[in-house]
Amino acid sequence: MPLTHVHTPINLGPVALKNRVVRTAHATNLGAGTMNDALIGYHLARAEGGVGLSIIEILSVHPSTPATLNVFIPDIGDAYRKLVAAVRPHGMKLFQQLWHGGHNALPLDGSPPWSASDVPSPTIGVTPVPMTQAMIDEIVAAYADTARQCEEWGLDGVEIHCAHGYLPAQFLSPNANRRSDGYGGSFENRLRFLREVVAAVRRAVSVNFAVGVRVAPDQSAGGIGVEDVQRAVQALEDEHLIDFVDVSLGDYHAFPKLIGGMHEPMGYEMPTSAPIARAARTPAIVTGRFRTLEEADQIIRLGDADLVALTRAHIADPQLVNKTLAGHPEQVRPCIACNQGCVGGLLGPAARMGCTVNPAIGAEDSLDDTRLTPVATPRRVLVVGGGPAGMEAARVAALRGHTVTLAEAADDLGGTLRIAARAPQRHGIADIAVWLEQEIYRLGVDVRLSSYLSADDIRSLAPDAVILATGSLPRMDGIQLSHPGEPIAGIARPHVLSSWDLLLERPPRPVKSAVVIDDVGHYEGIAAAEHLLAQGAEVHFVTRHAAFAHQMEAALSAEPALQRFARGRFTLHLRTRALAIGQNDVELLPAYLPAGGPGAFRVPAERVVFISHNAPNRELASELAASGIPLQVIGDANAPRFLPVAIREGRLAGMAV
Repeated sequence: MPLTHVHTPINLGPVALKNRVVRTAHATNLGAGTMNDALIGYHLARAEGGVGLSIIEILSVHPSTPATLNVFIPDIGDAYRKLVAAVRPHGMKLFQQLWHGGHNALPLDGSPPWSASDVPSPTIGVTPVPMTQAMIDEIVAAYADTARQCEEWGLDGVEIHCAHGYLPAQFLSPNANRRSDGYGGSFENRLRFLREVVAAVRRAVSVNFAVGVRVAPDQSAGGIGVEDVQRAVQALEDEHLIDFVDVSLGDYHAFPKLIGGMHEPMGYEMPTSAPIARAARTPAIVTGRFRTLEEADQIIRLGDADLVALTRAHIADPQLVNKTLAGHPEQVRPCIACNQGCVGGLLGPAARMGCTVNPAIGAEDSLDDTRLTPVATPRRVLVVGGGPAGMEAARVAALRGHTVTLAEAADDLGGTLRIAARAPQRHGIADIAVWLEQEIYRLGVDVRLSSYLSADDIRSLAPDAVILATGSLPRMDGIQLSHPGEPIAGIARPHVLSSWDLLLERPPRPVKSAVVIDDVGHYEGIAAAEHLLAQGAEVHFVTRHAAFAHQMEAALSAEPALQRFARGRFTLHLRTRALAIGQNDVELLPAYLPAGGPGAFRVPAERVVFISHNAPNRELASELAASGIPLQVIGDANAPRFLPVAIREGRLAGMAV
């Protein structure tokens, strides 16, 4: 289907865009508070890839609200000028999102946050200071001064962030605004702060500079509804204050909706976004897990928006536009919406965005596909193992010009991704396996399925280099790491399964009751429980941890799973361990109590699923260590971890040979 709509130019006020593809603002923290070469490289890769408009992540306008970018950092303007100079030749326009977090951010000096009223944030939980008129005037001026600087740095426009529960939205929302002065009470009063900010920004910049707002209904009872957003946008348009509107969904009271996971369908925000976009008289941008130009083109063709954001899709593949317009959309690396690398990386221990399927994030100048250099002397490379790590290693080695053979013991490729994709709500994880498979075939990799290679087999092939990606296996030893010296009694009973056994079973055997013992806290436990619930079982979920699937909390997958589980017979046992597995039940005990004392109880279980940290397949690596053949061991064969690490190690291994 011709992309007649998404590839049509459009004007946002005075700024002409070459197409309707937008990369909306999202935090990366690649610059750790300022603009740097890593963040410049990130935007440059998307400019080279064909994006029409890129909106840079939140720029804090004032020290009372530090962010991933801060206007008050010395010399930040010089770095922005470097960004503009790098991007400009590629025709991508740059807007800056202006931000104040209100009660959702703590000031640098340790003082309380500022907000419309003394209503704490649902995440930070610190009571804010209600802003005085002097504080309001100071912040309004800060927005204006920051916009003025953005124009001086060479940017093309700004977007005031009035969504997701940040300061302008706190003034607009009756839930956060309890004021009785001219900034509270009626809708007009609650809109006053945003109107003053946008008007001040408009006065501070020239007629050649675009100004817009990001808005969102928050889905909270008594909060900001669709009609409220429509009224706010109309009021700003009536005063000719904005050139565009960027429509999103949710706030910190419904955080998973901000960045919908794999369980959300394409366009999941459109039921609320389309009415706002259709009512707007200025061009409207929408978001909502769009992955392809075909999807974006359809939204525009239907009149539901003027521009479409493919933000996570461009994290996964900066060349999305170019590949599609060249007639090869199948070569676009898919975003699988797992949220483990992007938002999970940002909210996790690294506090820095990555991408599960694209390890080049923040290192585009050295790791991006477009930066791979052909080898001077091709080598014969043998990759053993056709999971995500092995396929990525084979793909990258082939891209660089090596002659690559991939041997996989199973009769298909994908490794554990094929198992994970059998779980309810997780079918999309197979998309990256399919893409990797088609890419290695396209690049001429010699794929040998059902090929179990011994060390002697490998030596007889005499490769120049070997990459072992032989994966791992479930560790069914009954050890819970809170009590490693007390393995679960009865772990060897025949009705005790790994999650792999459960998901691979065909046809699935329905049971009335089941217990999932999750010692890890990742998606594996969610998958097992959801599979059993789908078969009609009553499920007791047991974990030694203080939270359900705690490793998936940052990826915004735990809460939606619990919401789905509430529709079935599901009981959650936190800070609990299993003592013994009987024929029809499991004995449990709070993890903080000693065995042998009071507190133990039993729950019914026709089946038990035990989830622990896997054991690596290292035997082949040990046998080859003395062979003299250059050897790399990657992915779970090196140490069992998760998908982002597997693909990253595959990328690095393919570059190292």
